[in-house]
Amino acid sequence: MIHVHHLADSRSQRVLWLLEELGLDYEVVRYERDPQTYLAPPALKAIHPLGKSPVVEVGDIRVAETGAIVEWLLETYDKGQLRPPAGTEAARRFTYWLHYAEGSAMTPLLLKLVFSRLPSGAPGLVRPLVKTIAAKAQSGFVDPQIETHIAYWEAELGKSDWFAGEAFSAADIMMSFPLEAATARAGAGERPRIRAFLDRIHARPAYRAALARGGPYAYA
Repeated sequence: MIHVHHLADSRSQRVLWLLEELGLDYEVVRYERDPQTYLAPPALKAIHPLGKSPVVEVGDIRVAETGAIVEWLLETYDKGQLRPPAGTEAARRFTYWLHYAEGSAMTPLLLKLVFSRLPSGAPGLVRPLVKTIAAKAQSGFVDPQIETHIAYWEAELGKSDWFAGEAFSAADIMMSFPLEAATARAGAGERPRIRAFLDRIHARPAYRAALARGGPYAYA
C-alpha cells in the first residue's frame, strides 16, 4: 500500500492527483499547519528530517520531494499514459516543465509568501519598518519576477493546451501548484489561457477525486 504524508494546502496535493490519474490505491496521512506560523507540524520530522511534505512510503521505500516522487511513481507505475515517449520533443518539454515547476517557478512565489507574512511576526515597535521593507522588496523585485513568469505561462499555453504538448501529462500536474499559487497571490487566473488551463485541470475526475481524499485545499 502507498502511504502519502500529506500537508494541508501544500504542493503534496499534486501527488494525490497523480495517484488518482494512475488509478492506484493509496492512503492519506494528513497533517495540519500551525494556525499561527502556518508551518508544518513537528510530527512530520518523524517521517523526514526536514519535517516537510510530501513524503511517500511503500513498504521500506520512502521518497521525498514532489518532483522526485512524481518521477519515481512514473518509473514504477506509469504505463505510458502520463509522459511522452522518450526522445521526442514532447519528452524534452516534459522534463523541462517537470523541473521548472519546483525550481524557477516556485522561487518568487515563495518569496512573496515570506515577505507578505514577515510584518506580522515582527515585534510591535519595528513592525512598521519591517512592513515598509517587505513592501519595497515585493514591489521592486518579487512582483516583477512573478509577472514575468505569468506572462511566460500565458504565452506557452498559447502553443498548446498542455505544457508538454498536445497531450495531458504529469508535467501539467507539476505545474498546477505554481499556477494555482500565482492565481491566489498574484492574480494569474485573470489571464485567459491560464484560467482555461486551471478550469481544464479542475474539471478532471482524478483531480476532483484527489480533493475528496486530501481534504480542504485552499488553492482549488
